[in-house]
Amino acid sequence: MTTPAIESDSILDAVREIVPRLRENGIKAEENRWIPDENIELLDKADVFRIAVPKRFGGLDLPVADQARIIEEVGRGCGSTGWILCSWISSAWIATQYSDKAQEEIFADGAVRISGGFTPTGTAVETEGGYILNGSWRFNTGIRGSHWNVHAAMIERPGQEDEEIFAIVPASEVEILDDWHVSSASGTGSSTTRLKDVFVPAHRVAGAVEALEGLVEGRSNTGATGRNYGLTALVMGLSVPVYIGLARAALELFLERLPGRGIAYTHWAEQREHPYTQIQVATAANKITAAEALAAGWLRRMQEAADAGEQLPMEQRVAIRGQMGYAVQLAKEAVGVLHDVSGASIIQRAVPFQRVHRDIEGLYLHGLMTPLGSLEAHGRVLVGLDPDTDYL
Repeated sequence: MTTPAIESDSILDAVREIVPRLRENGIKAEENRWIPDENIELLDKADVFRIAVPKRFGGLDLPVADQARIIEEVGRGCGSTGWILCSWISSAWIATQYSDKAQEEIFADGAVRISGGFTPTGTAVETEGGYILNGSWRFNTGIRGSHWNVHAAMIERPGQEDEEIFAIVPASEVEILDDWHVSSASGTGSSTTRLKDVFVPAHRVAGAVEALEGLVEGRSNTGATGRNYGLTALVMGLSVPVYIGLARAALELFLERLPGRGIAYTHWAEQREHPYTQIQVATAANKITAAEALAAGWLRRMQEAADAGEQLPMEQRVAIRGQMGYAVQLAKEAVGVLHDVSGASIIQRAVPFQRVHRDIEGLYLHGLMTPLGSLEAHGRVLVGLDPDTDYL
């Protein structure tokens, strides 16, 4: 009989084997502004798209820490592929918060890829049997390879307060604009998407609050399921591993190029013999280890609360968010430390390190993941103020 730990280890081993291929495909992903089909096929063969699917639909339903380990390893191979996978897996969790009818439809094949736009830049109008959805959503990561897409929108009710909803739509009904021309994470294909007068049946629409708190009507998997983590914690908890994976890739790639490399315009024939290089390598390695240790701590606390069917107190949630932000900062700093002692040859497109550096610099600017907001919220609570954010 297999256990989640055995299943997770098996998938992790399979992903480790494909890391070199994901890395080789990095240039192609960047040039095409979308990852090669081969990357998706390799992940599918490794059973990665089943890790967040409930077992009753043929999924593996792995704990969050196991999901994070797998995403980190994919990020070590390719930052764009890791970022896409994070989007697909965290959005699959959103679908588990919907009614049984919606889940039966979405998870029918046992493996699923779901993308999402969670800024409510669309509008929904009630109609018989459902809603008519219109709008556009920027930075829709992974939509080019998705089966479904989650759209955040506002229901406008004259004389009443507007309500935010999440609507899940087949990806085949989504228009994808050709506007993803960027300097980092190019392979994510995070284009703007658009819907025009698309009908969404009521069972695939949920109030944002109800979806995030597991209160959607007609949903049987409620209570202490061990998977009710909360959206912000889950999205950030599965995103940070991409940064750590990129930092681990940077250290690997730096060390691979080091033997036999001298320091230009000096008498140093071996850069690795220079004390400054040794100090910088150790500094980067320890920053990565510190980020991994922080991640292990918050993933454990998230799982303990989910297993107990409890919500973490606000102080713990804001502390976790602060630690997530700091882990992102540590990962970026690790890559930067190594980049600064890599020499001019590092800028060649054929050298994978330069793409790792650009990817982590770009992803560092993500509105939710940049450390500034997380550290501010944590610091506010530490000095006795409210966190001044809804994203905990």
